[in-house]
Amino acid sequence: MFGLDGTVLALAALVAIAVVAFATALLFPYFEKNRAIASRVTRLTASEADRGQVKAARDRVQELSKRRKSVQDQLKELERKQLEQSKKVGDRTTRARLSRAGLSLSPRRFHLLSFALGLFVAMLFLFCGLPLWAAAGAGFAAGAGLPRWIIGSLISRRQNRFLEEFPNALDVITRSIRSGLPLHDAMRLIASDGQEPVKSEFRRVVESQQVGFSVAEACARMVVTMPLPEVNFFSIVITIQGQAGGNLSEALGNLSKVLRERRKMKAKVKALSMEAKASGAIIGSLPFVVALLVYLTSPHYLEVLFSDPRGHMILIFSAVWMSLGIVVMRTMIKFDI
Repeated sequence: MFGLDGTVLALAALVAIAVVAFATALLFPYFEKNRAIASRVTRLTASEADRGQVKAARDRVQELSKRRKSVQDQLKELERKQLEQSKKVGDRTTRARLSRAGLSLSPRRFHLLSFALGLFVAMLFLFCGLPLWAAAGAGFAAGAGLPRWIIGSLISRRQNRFLEEFPNALDVITRSIRSGLPLHDAMRLIASDGQEPVKSEFRRVVESQQVGFSVAEACARMVVTMPLPEVNFFSIVITIQGQAGGNLSEALGNLSKVLRERRKMKAKVKALSMEAKASGAIIGSLPFVVALLVYLTSPHYLEVLFSDPRGHMILIFSAVWMSLGIVVMRTMIKFDI
């Protein structure tokens, strides 16, 4: 009895296995098709997502290219305006130089003072017993050359003071903007509480805005009275920010860091070139020192250079070659940053 039940159970199991195998064989293509459809749907979904990401990336690239083109167009426009202002920046008139030197003299008064100085020097040389041509030459040099040299020295000194204080002024503007003040009020703060000559230059900017100029135009006018690359950088940053937008405080902060690094580099180059400058000064002054010592010890030894025509030719050629040597050495040790 048990053997018959075992046989029945075994047959039932075999029949069940056969049925399952037969059903699997029949339904396998259907299951495989559904699996393929699900896999394809998954791939299509991923492809749609990738296509969306690619489209978003393409849109971002197009937006960046448009923004870059806009900035390039603005830079070209700035370059055109800079070329128009180059004539004003390169203005060598007396009025422009007096303004850059920070003097309140009018050109007429400056010329009168120069003429008075030249006349005084000429009269002084005449009273000392010099001939008329020597006194006239000294008076002309004093009246025409000395005041202009003084003006040039004052301009250079004022520009150096401006470069020392300008990064600090940019830091103040940056902190003011980050604290919520508008750019105009930040500039007004520098114009009222800043250090000279930055205070005077920003006062001109504020006054230009009060008569109708925009912030960018007023900053561009600063280049005329303070023709420095650093001021030009500042003007370009303000103009681009006004037209294209952006984080002005971050841009001005970066500009301040760049200006400080430029000043450090200038100081480093100046320190490294001091040895060459000292060598050039010693070599340039050596012939004159030797000639003076020889004249003091043996006065008749050098008289032939001044009494004989051949000595005159030697002096002329020596002066020419010395001048060429000084110019070459000055060119070799002069660096623009």
